[in-house]
Amino acid sequence: MGGVEQPIFSTRAHVFQIDPNTKKNWVPTSKHAVTVSYFYDSTRNVYRIISLDGSKAIINSTITPNMTFTKTSQKFGQWADSRANTVYGLGFSSEHHLSKFAEKFQEFKEAARLAKEKSQEKMELTSTPSQESAGGDIQSPLTPESINGTDDERTPEVTQNSEPRAEPTQNALPFTHRYRFKTWTLNCSRIQYSL
Repeated sequence: MGGVEQPIFSTRAHVFQIDPNTKKNWVPTSKHAVTVSYFYDSTRNVYRIISLDGSKAIINSTITPNMTFTKTSQKFGQWADSRANTVYGLGFSSEHHLSKFAEKFQEFKEAARLAKEKSQEKMELTSTPSQESAGGDIQSPLTPESINGTDDERTPEVTQNSEPRAEPTQNALPFTHRYRFKTWTLNCSRIQYSL
């Protein structure tokens, strides 16, 4: 078995690349017609156009939703690949082959767009529930704190119940109880009103 990728459509064409210096002239990268194939890379969920001349990859272009394949004549078409920083040109033996290639380009470009949207949706879906639950968690501890002021020691006592005798240990602070009893009961009643 060869690799992850399997060709989903193949054709034969002469391959050209734009001259990097002039950006106007076409430089042939294959001496004769070679196989040009569309591949689907299932691990990355992307579509690619690959062409080999012997063992050398003369095209390895990942199709992105903003790419455009343009027919510039009856047998010639081109597309720009910003990642490879070049423009690829293909010369076909007939208009039919060119049309078929252009049709597939459009089809896989659309598939690439849908795959991109789906992966963005997936990211949004996974992040939404965690944000919601975090929001819920934040709200509950905030309420007693904001009611009873800044004294952290009192927080557990106030939130348990309004009868200190029912809780004998009560944080093991008997003296503070005696001195803070007035403020403590005030806090209790404030909490009851706000609940």
